[in-house]
Amino acid sequence: MKDRRKRSAFSWRALFFFLTVVILSLAAFSSSLARLWLAVEFGAGSFQPKLISKRNIPAMEVISAENCESPAAVSVSIRETVIFPDEAVVFLKYPPSASLFTKDDINCIYLFPNSSHPQLFLSPSATDSDGGGHHIVRCPPPPRGTTVSLSIKHNGDHLAPGRMQRWDSLAYEAMIDDSDNTTLVFVKGLNLRSGRAADSSEFKCVYGSDSVVSAEAVSAAQEVVRCRTPLSVLNGTHPDNSIKVSVRVVGRQAVDSAARLQSPELPPLPSKGGSSGKPHKMCVCTMLRNQARFLPEWIMYHGRVGVERWFIYDNNSNDEVDSVVGSLAGLGYKVSRHLWPWIKTQEAGFAHCAVRARDSCEWVGFIDVDEFLHLPSGSSSLYDDVIRPLGAEEKVGEVRVACHSFGPSGLREAPARGVMAGYTCRLAAPERHKSIVRPEALDASLINLVHHFHLKFGFRHVNVNRTSLVINHYKYQVWEVFKEKFYRRVATYVSDWQQERNVGSKDRAPGLGTKAVEPSDWPSRFCQVKDTNLRDRILDTFTDPQTGYLPWEAQHRRSQT
Repeated sequence: MKDRRKRSAFSWRALFFFLTVVILSLAAFSSSLARLWLAVEFGAGSFQPKLISKRNIPAMEVISAENCESPAAVSVSIRETVIFPDEAVVFLKYPPSASLFTKDDINCIYLFPNSSHPQLFLSPSATDSDGGGHHIVRCPPPPRGTTVSLSIKHNGDHLAPGRMQRWDSLAYEAMIDDSDNTTLVFVKGLNLRSGRAADSSEFKCVYGSDSVVSAEAVSAAQEVVRCRTPLSVLNGTHPDNSIKVSVRVVGRQAVDSAARLQSPELPPLPSKGGSSGKPHKMCVCTMLRNQARFLPEWIMYHGRVGVERWFIYDNNSNDEVDSVVGSLAGLGYKVSRHLWPWIKTQEAGFAHCAVRARDSCEWVGFIDVDEFLHLPSGSSSLYDDVIRPLGAEEKVGEVRVACHSFGPSGLREAPARGVMAGYTCRLAAPERHKSIVRPEALDASLINLVHHFHLKFGFRHVNVNRTSLVINHYKYQVWEVFKEKFYRRVATYVSDWQQERNVGSKDRAPGLGTKAVEPSDWPSRFCQVKDTNLRDRILDTFTDPQTGYLPWEAQHRRSQT
């Protein structure tokens, strides 16, 4: 009886102790959970970038996405979020040692003001990064009134939302022009006219999150404002280590900014060099979206005719352009991809590229991935046989090349051997031109109309003879490819295909209208002249005599195995 009472007493004490531990644990957990949601700062749309954790993990710490079990933690935060018409792009700040998130590592979460819980969890459409400091997550557009943030799947941690900014009024890129120590700010919302300089006295550049350092503008045109860079910024004495730059119209507040000041300096890549002493004689800039499958042919061909360096500005692709660029770089092609998430900014992107390429490229061509520089005379070197002789003329700063527009050439499916071998029928008369420029000859405003730039006073352009050089523009391809043009144009001052404005413009297919509906006679359209010149040349000189493959065919087969 005595032993039974002892056992009973012991059981009650154990039960009491167990319940006490449980209650205290629940209280601690509730307190931690309460602190989590109280830490989320709703309000005027501005948030301090910090990690909000549901556990006792220091703020802004998150386990590496690549090795979730590693005890090492790294700081990751949201810089800001930009709201585009069809998505929200979240810009992340990673420390150098951090592994980058994939879209499978995170969720997009949407918070209502004064709510203690996320109202919606959605998967991101993509994550992306490049060597230029951009690290982004693409999220579905937020429901009205919500704030976008990110949740880390493996541990449930949330990143505190960054400042949400609208795309239609935003400074989006900024860089130092080392030639004169000025700052270039690329900005939406100024509504400056195409091809015309504005009164620079109406604008100022402002530096830092508090915008207390400002500088006078020396030029303003289209979406580019150039200012004298303050000495405190040039000397690195400005207190902000990652200087955000914006533009203010005199008498108004500065526009929102996602632009952080960068240097255009590029690591040198070995090359033969030209008479100017620059590493590369001939370079090419392009902007693309979802054209990865065309890159091998475009780069391999131009490499054979003398292009040495390629700058790919990737405008929101989701077809693994980065992988294709990486594989081409692995084959020795000097090609780099630059993440450019800014929609309808082709002119600004070309201006940005011209500055980046100036110190490493003697001449830079601005062409699309469906445009091929063709030497009808059979010359083997674009630079030695055409560009260098023309550039030797006094004060020539730009060479303009006529474009021949090719049609579907009777095809209903994309040609298996590539566009040059497949499309052989074109319009008789050239449509417009594209330019190859000497970067230091460009006007300080960087005004360009996609097809050509404005030049400094004293420089001039020349039109190259079409028997020496022409561009084969495979503009009207099979419908499967052509219909993708209806998504969105990349040029700022060109109407989108589905808009009713400028329906008769040469930037559109004549008579097609605004709907992506295939005309019954599409395969036979735009065929006035049979032109097999470039096709015959590549089949004769580019085909491997052992395998029978063209270089890009062989690359495609290697990538499939």
